[in-house]
Amino acid sequence: MPQEMHIKPERARQLLENLKYVADQVAAANKSQRQIRLIAVSKLHPASTILALHNPASLDPSSLPASVPPAHFHFGENYLQELQQKADILPKTIRWHFIGGLQSNKARPLAESVESLWCVSSVDSAKKADGLEKGRRALVERLASEKDEKSGEEDKEKTDLDKLRVHVQVNTSGEAAKSGVEPADTAALCRHIRDNCPHLQLLGLMTIGAIARSQSAKDGEENADFVCLRETRDRVAQELGVPEGELELSMGMSADFEEAIRQGSGEVRVGSTIFGQRPPKGEAKVLDDVEEGKD
Repeated sequence: MPQEMHIKPERARQLLENLKYVADQVAAANKSQRQIRLIAVSKLHPASTILALHNPASLDPSSLPASVPPAHFHFGENYLQELQQKADILPKTIRWHFIGGLQSNKARPLAESVESLWCVSSVDSAKKADGLEKGRRALVERLASEKDEKSGEEDKEKTDLDKLRVHVQVNTSGEAAKSGVEPADTAALCRHIRDNCPHLQLLGLMTIGAIARSQSAKDGEENADFVCLRETRDRVAQELGVPEGELELSMGMSADFEEAIRQGSGEVRVGSTIFGQRPPKGEAKVLDDVEEGKD
């Protein structure tokens, strides 16, 4: 299916140039030379745009800018059905991140249906963590069973599927409309994941801060949400008895990722600066007209 997708050369070139621009900005802000993961937020954009960034070598040479960025692996999606559709038709080498609000009843099907799901960044309750655990366990067992059937071996060999990484989302701004566990309750949820969810790996903490705090940081103030997440991470690490560096911080989006990196983020999520303005949800297509050969 991926080889059947097509994208206009000028669109592909712009996407690659945008990605390189953001990657350069990330590198410039990363004074400590840490490993920073750039999540390209591809929600509501067609699969062809993701494939262009993931496999630029497959593009028409006329689509390529003078300096071609390397293949990009990490992409973020907000909606379960859209993620399932894209994961089904795009290369399994893509590392998908679910970054949207997670409903408890969608946790198990999310973890069970997307084999290349790399991380879920919006876990804010034990119930959701348990749902992800059940889904990942079911996926591991299904893949192991399929492997046995193909090999004909009597001894069931476990699949080498990694644990599903998760971030605990923290409501650092205290806004009622924001998802996330309260800072004071974060350690208990992290402990639950580590003690009761053997198919999950606690990667760290995530926040989506208040817009006003992000804007204030541009005027030279320290972003209070980023400070809160860092302090919460430090307390959690102490309570769990693990090194602070074992729990990463995921904070920063298109408007404030440079400040987030300066304050210790190991991951940033950037969408519009790479892909441009996204279409309304009701008009978005996983396969657009260009891909379907209607152009």
